[in-house]
Amino acid sequence: MNIYVWRHNRKFHSWSMINEPCVNEHFYTDALAIVQAESLEQAMSLLDNTKQGWIIEELKRIQPQVYSLAPQVIFSDVRGE
Repeated sequence: MNIYVWRHNRKFHSWSMINEPCVNEHFYTDALAIVQAESLEQAMSLLDNTKQGWIIEELKRIQPQVYSLAPQVIFSDVRGE
């Protein structure tokens, strides 16, 4: 079992980035999906089944971070000004 994390940021999206993936049908600046599954294919299927606008073909263009279910730090965040 693994945890799959996709994050896509469009904050600086412009016409010069025309081939940039668009991972969700809704307008977004930052998209984040975290799925626990047995495989990458199952993770994408589960995400697609949520019917929240995720575009699976575009997600395939992004390599997710993959975490096994072992003791480890999965997320740490420090933000400044």
